[in-house]
Amino acid sequence: MTQTRRQFLNTSAMAIGTITLLPYSARAASHSNDIFMSGDGEIKVHPVSHASFVMQTPVGTIYSDPVGDVAAYAGFSRPDLILITHHHGDHFKVETLEGLVGDNTQIIVNPTVYDKLPDGLKAKSKQIANGEGAAFKKLTIDAIPAYNLTEGREKFHPKGRDNGYVLGFNGFRVYISGDTEDIPDMRALKDIDVAFICMNLPFTMDVAAAASAVAEFKPKYVYPYHYRGRDGGTQDPAEFAKLITEATKVRLAQWYGTA
Repeated sequence: MTQTRRQFLNTSAMAIGTITLLPYSARAASHSNDIFMSGDGEIKVHPVSHASFVMQTPVGTIYSDPVGDVAAYAGFSRPDLILITHHHGDHFKVETLEGLVGDNTQIIVNPTVYDKLPDGLKAKSKQIANGEGAAFKKLTIDAIPAYNLTEGREKFHPKGRDNGYVLGFNGFRVYISGDTEDIPDMRALKDIDVAFICMNLPFTMDVAAAASAVAEFKPKYVYPYHYRGRDGGTQDPAEFAKLITEATKVRLAQWYGTA
């Protein structure tokens, strides 16, 4: 990067405050990213696919629900921390984890996932349930409930089993919804800087429910993700964006290739 380009990005970061917005051509490239600022430095968000993403942070490289081909993570350093929300196959894959972990990788999981881990991965893992927390270096990790409310859908994500997460960096908070509807626990969140909000039917919620929850807890930025459901059915992230007030900025990313 040239010094002129670096100065431009630094100036933009100060002008916007929380986020550096890269040009579309850069964002559309492989492993494109948005850059947010915590009190300890940059947090870079890299969407990978569906519910999987990578964050490069002051405490290390964090993978959230990594599944699929290990090659999808080429170009990233091995994870310092992996977060797994629950055991469904679009969030948890033993073979993927075994291909990604390094000698010093720490894994945070809910109890159901912990029970399904082979001994080698279990030795690197800590289980936390709803309402519990953990720490990784200077990062705090709180397990937030993630479940279905709608009658007939409780079987997909019963209350008390699966996790969302709130990550507390220095002066910067990230919420990862996992698979959930717009539950009171989500609506009660405070001071969230970046939120990753799922939306697919029949397993989670539609764009209207997701937008309603976001309007209540007012994260500064929100990524709609996990928005393809059964048989390719899609909740439209652009429609979600239209429902969001100016209090929250929507970050649209390419979670499904160019689609």
